[in-house]
Amino acid sequence: MPIEDFIIYVYCCVEDACRELVKTPLHSRGFQPKLTDSEVIMMEIVGEFIGKDQDKSVWRYFHKHWHSWFPDLGSRSTYVKQSANLWDLKGLIQGYLVRQMNALEHPVHLVDGFPMPVCKITRAYGSHCFKGEAAYGYCAAKDEKFYGFEGQILISSEGVICGYTFAAANRDERDMLLEITQGLKGLLIGDKGYIRPSLKEELAKQALDLQTPLRRNMQDSRPKAAVSQLLKARRLVETVIGQLTERFHIEKVRARDTWHLTNRFIRQCLAHTLGVFLNLQLGKQPLHFDALVDV
Repeated sequence: MPIEDFIIYVYCCVEDACRELVKTPLHSRGFQPKLTDSEVIMMEIVGEFIGKDQDKSVWRYFHKHWHSWFPDLGSRSTYVKQSANLWDLKGLIQGYLVRQMNALEHPVHLVDGFPMPVCKITRAYGSHCFKGEAAYGYCAAKDEKFYGFEGQILISSEGVICGYTFAAANRDERDMLLEITQGLKGLLIGDKGYIRPSLKEELAKQALDLQTPLRRNMQDSRPKAAVSQLLKARRLVETVIGQLTERFHIEKVRARDTWHLTNRFIRQCLAHTLGVFLNLQLGKQPLHFDALVDV
């Protein structure tokens, strides 16, 4: 659709969610921002879809091309500060959209992780970025070590992000999984990295059946057809991670502290979720983002 229509669609979705979620004013102290929170979040989401994933580039784009639509867009520093302060609201909006699509009720969910390197590993020893917070990790998919964080997403069978988190790269992804599976039931498909009998038992207590491919030295009593189906189903979560990486650049840590990194991470998950939501509203395939907006 034309960029003008896309801006209006995104704004309406965000504004509707804010009206449902925000019952008391968020800004109770100091000067009230001229831009509404819905306008700021809309700008961020639109920016993500047109390849502008940094606050500076988003502000420049709207200041240059859409200032007549948003005359209250002030200085870049004011915009960036307001954006970062809305990280929690963005998470609430993302969860609201997930519930609107009934994605938590789907019988099948998939989970996987991805690396978020802070810098090249050869520079890690002397790097002061996220010192004491980032750590060394290993990415099995790329067969390489990295220094930074590891992200993790849990999606529905339609590709809706139902849960997300990130932590230091040396944290076990199986421990991270328990943070994003609350309230889920049914089948959960993961890779070999999630193999742990105690984890499977813990998830079974909430009626969540964790299924993964087994390692070569492990005997598998499941039918080969069922295992093959698991491997095919996992391609969906790989597709979503591919979109987050290639379109939204979620693997790039373009922040200097965890507050701004958290804001960036949630914003990108929200942008993806809203893209799926709009596609479903328009009767299109959930993950077909290329035709969603004309850049």
